[in-house]
Amino acid sequence: MLHSGTDFELTREGDILRLHFDAKKSKVNVFNKDALADFGDALDAIDKESGVKGLVMTSGKSVFVAGADITEFLEYFEAPDAELQAMLTRVNAMFNRFEDLPFPTVMCINGEAQGGGFEICLAADFRVMVPNARVGLPEVKLGIMPGWGGSVRLSRLIGVDNAIEWMCTGSAKKGAAALKDGACDAVVAEEALLPTAHAIIEQVGTGKIDIAERRRIKTGPLLLSDMERTMSIMSAQGVVGAKAGPHYPSPMTIISVVEKHAQKSRDEALPIESAAFVKLAKTDVAESLVGIFLNDQQLKRIARGITADAGKVEKAAVLGAGIMGGGVAYQSASNGVPIVMKDIRQDAIQAGLDEAGKLLGKQVVRGKLKPEGVPKVLNAIQPALSYGEFGDVDLVVEAVVENAKIKQSVLAEVEAAVGDDTIVTTNTSTISVNLLAEALQRPENFCGMHFFNPVHRMPLVEVIRAKTSSDKAIATTVAYAQAMKKTPIVVNDCPGFLVNRILFAYFAGFERLVADGGDIVAIDRAMERFGWPMGPAYLLDVVGLDTGKHAASVMGEGFPERMGRTGKTVIDAMFEAERFGQKNGVGFYRHELDKRGKPKKLADPDADTIIKSVQSTQAEFSEAEIIDRLMIPMCNEAARCLEDNIVGTPAEADMGLVYGLGFPPFRGGALKWVDKAGLADFCERADALAALGPLYEPTAAVRDMAANGKTFYGVAAATAQRGGA
Repeated sequence: MLHSGTDFELTREGDILRLHFDAKKSKVNVFNKDALADFGDALDAIDKESGVKGLVMTSGKSVFVAGADITEFLEYFEAPDAELQAMLTRVNAMFNRFEDLPFPTVMCINGEAQGGGFEICLAADFRVMVPNARVGLPEVKLGIMPGWGGSVRLSRLIGVDNAIEWMCTGSAKKGAAALKDGACDAVVAEEALLPTAHAIIEQVGTGKIDIAERRRIKTGPLLLSDMERTMSIMSAQGVVGAKAGPHYPSPMTIISVVEKHAQKSRDEALPIESAAFVKLAKTDVAESLVGIFLNDQQLKRIARGITADAGKVEKAAVLGAGIMGGGVAYQSASNGVPIVMKDIRQDAIQAGLDEAGKLLGKQVVRGKLKPEGVPKVLNAIQPALSYGEFGDVDLVVEAVVENAKIKQSVLAEVEAAVGDDTIVTTNTSTISVNLLAEALQRPENFCGMHFFNPVHRMPLVEVIRAKTSSDKAIATTVAYAQAMKKTPIVVNDCPGFLVNRILFAYFAGFERLVADGGDIVAIDRAMERFGWPMGPAYLLDVVGLDTGKHAASVMGEGFPERMGRTGKTVIDAMFEAERFGQKNGVGFYRHELDKRGKPKKLADPDADTIIKSVQSTQAEFSEAEIIDRLMIPMCNEAARCLEDNIVGTPAEADMGLVYGLGFPPFRGGALKWVDKAGLADFCERADALAALGPLYEPTAAVRDMAANGKTFYGVAAATAQRGGA
């Protein structure tokens, strides 16, 4: 043993060194301060060896290297620029030292190598991967960019176009894709990693591979003419700029950095990358996106604690076909859980199967699924017109029409058809699960399982605990949601649960703003500039004005003081005019399909007439006024959900909005947005709108937090689980 530290071991087999990364204090290999220090010590030990023919780096974990320790990065983000710059310089010096070793180096990538974990792989001369290992530079998803040489080395290794695509999307590439782009040199079975690495070193030794030329390319300027470089950069700027939008600076910064260091050597290029990294790290966007990452890690920890006693779901069932049932069936079957799809009508079952088939077809077109995989998934969806196939079902998702009496009847029927231990859930967006539980003989086996539409796209599932729900029912439902590749958040029962309760406070603010003369186009434009994927009027059209009216009535009955409806609102007026939105082509806007078959919205004078019928006046509102009139009710309601124990933590509340509604991730969530503004400032802005009623009134607890300089998140970042990036 030449070196044995906290994370790295160095051994020698003949004339080949083996550097083994196997963190003793962590379940995964992460480049934290200890690991980096130990890596430096290992380099010292390597320098003492002579007669070395090559070095192979391996991992003792199923994950090769998860990346850098993001919680330590947060500390650097808050430190002075010079301190962050100094850290980057130290790590780059170590990676350069590794890259410049006087013999070939080969990475044996047996699992994930992301972010900083892939950057050390890029510093090696060769990379050998197993087929299912994934490599990538996902820093853009955190609002930053590679900072340990990734933009410099990757662009020289695989070319500007490929490197920009890798970095600006943050996508992870499996072995075949990495090999195709030139990011790895071989894809082999795990047992062949070491033999392949040794064979490569042997070929370098015999002169079959010119390592000097490979290093010259990787450490020198990009081999592009001025015209080629200009065309690549301009093309990337057009495509990436259109997708990134104005709120996410990191993708365009990455392109700019690649352009700036293209004609530089490695040692000249790295400071350019570092300077850009420091600038991005200090942005609010980076803080928010890192917060989203840490919140997601917290959700996973919470779910792990809940699912410790979960029952197995080896076969599921969904009641009610059509688009929602078909979406649930598709999501379950495509993730390995066979499912029975029942309806009382054959045409509805066919619609559900068609929906699943359509979604699978899109997966094939996008290259996410091979054509031969389609029948396998469809065969895992078993259509049924009766309960005859329900005897061995472990969990049922009821997804029939949103009517309490019908749901109670169907739930009682299915309970009689399944085993005593089968978990029965309801996919409802507004109906009390406590009310629905009253129809059951075994209410302890019942809870809510609220999917968001479209099921295949929206990552959130609300698992709603009724008063009678057992821990096992909740645990099994959470585990099933995870098996479907969804993010579950457990909430307690109330009108609208978590997400819709908060959403309809936002819609209530919208209704009152329109009643006071607000223009829907100006409102939508302001909220889209705020970062929402669509403004409230357009969102209501997508949700459906009939659905919106029903849900608004439920919220009004549940929270009459804040969301009660005393007169005709603009949603009522649209519903009465049978303008239901996209589903029938007319709502706040007129909806058509463009030449590519995608929906587009158009202004409609008839809608303007209906809107004016519920307005007492016409008025202009500034963008800041529009934002406050919609966002303050939303944030107030999020705080109330926390205080009412509908949801357990600020992270769960915010992630529910991000994953369930598309709340702008770069703002971090509603409660994070309030934290950033400062609770005192938030209360002051809310008080300026006090005349609008209780919807705008901060709670006593929020006022107390404001008076004492507290925040919703407090020390959440300091207590978050460590993770790689």
